[in-house]
Amino acid sequence: MNDPAVERGGPVPLSERIPSIDILRGFALFGILLVNMHLFGFPAQELLIGSEESGPLLDRIAAWGIQVFAESKFYPIFSFLFGLGFALQIQRAEARGTRFVPFYLRRLFILLLIGVAHAVFIWVGDILVLYALLGAILLLFFRKRSPRTLLVWTGVFLAVSVLLPVGLSGLALLAKLTPAGAAEVSASFAESEAGLRAEAAQAALVYATGSFAEITLQRLSDLRLMYSVAIFLAFNAFAMFLLGLYVGRRGIFRNISAHVPLLKKIFWWGFVLGASSNLAYAIVNGGSEFALPTWMDLLADSVRTIGAPVLALSYIAGLTLLLQHDAWRVRLGPLAAVGRMALTNYLLQSFVATTIFYGYGFGLFGQIGPALGVVLTVAIFTAQIPLSMWWLGRFQFGPVEWLWRTLTYLRWQPLRLASDPRR
Repeated sequence: MNDPAVERGGPVPLSERIPSIDILRGFALFGILLVNMHLFGFPAQELLIGSEESGPLLDRIAAWGIQVFAESKFYPIFSFLFGLGFALQIQRAEARGTRFVPFYLRRLFILLLIGVAHAVFIWVGDILVLYALLGAILLLFFRKRSPRTLLVWTGVFLAVSVLLPVGLSGLALLAKLTPAGAAEVSASFAESEAGLRAEAAQAALVYATGSFAEITLQRLSDLRLMYSVAIFLAFNAFAMFLLGLYVGRRGIFRNISAHVPLLKKIFWWGFVLGASSNLAYAIVNGGSEFALPTWMDLLADSVRTIGAPVLALSYIAGLTLLLQHDAWRVRLGPLAAVGRMALTNYLLQSFVATTIFYGYGFGLFGQIGPALGVVLTVAIFTAQIPLSMWWLGRFQFGPVEWLWRTLTYLRWQPLRLASDPRR
């Protein structure tokens, strides 16, 4: 199993890691949990039919805040970091003489298997499968592209992420211009809504009261819906892959001090444009009714599709600027431990949350609103910080990262930290 080319490589030593990237990854994990918390406790069909907006004021405020400042903002950060990490791994492989393509394909294949296991046996909202598939496209078609070409393709994929849903909805809106077309579209939407609501009711019952086997079968049924939604997510995520690869090629995170003026511009412009566009979306598209969007809805959704990654870039730039100050490096430093074992913590979040909500755990599915969901998010993530620090004080990698590396490098990776010879 020992490949000489692989033997010259190996996992990244701690001394070569870039702390700001690990801290960003930890920060992104918090945001992902914040957004996912509602999805853990309600049927996947709500992604299409919407959820009730009535309820306690605190729940409405929490839901609004998550929609404006968190929803669709944190997976772009992870996507950006995926592309950035890809660039850094290419550079290390070239320096070490490692055959990068077979190594990285093996890495992606293991990630794909982990994602499938996560989706089938823990939570249907898995994103690892999508990342593994998009990562293969990045590897095979974009790893040698020039920075300029990467920027061009970033724009192309962002444009597609806007035009695809707008085009599909636009065709239906055009069909409604005739009486016959309007009747057909309305009937089609009514039939789809009835089917989705029936599926949601059945799923809610199974997730709330079912056994592990029954819930696993429900997850398999829901995967069809989740992967159909993921198609629309893929273009936006891949654009951020490419942007991360571009930034990695530019070496910005290896010399942050030289790029402070650029980061300040990204932070301020990104926050103003990103927050305003997402606020406009929340105001215009605030309804939860399952219906064909109006042209104004499509415009708001299009602006948000661009505004969400723009706000994500503002978060990245702002956090990176904070880390240039000693006091903030100390305050935010513990997030690096969460980020170093991001895969383990991502899966652990799913395991803990589904145990809280599902029938084979505490059975609280459908009973926790957005405000209490924020409290749960903070509690779970706060626990993950000392747990990650404790683990990495004794081991080199998170447990799932260790498995991933061992299978990727085709040799057993030492897990425990080497003893300090000074002791």
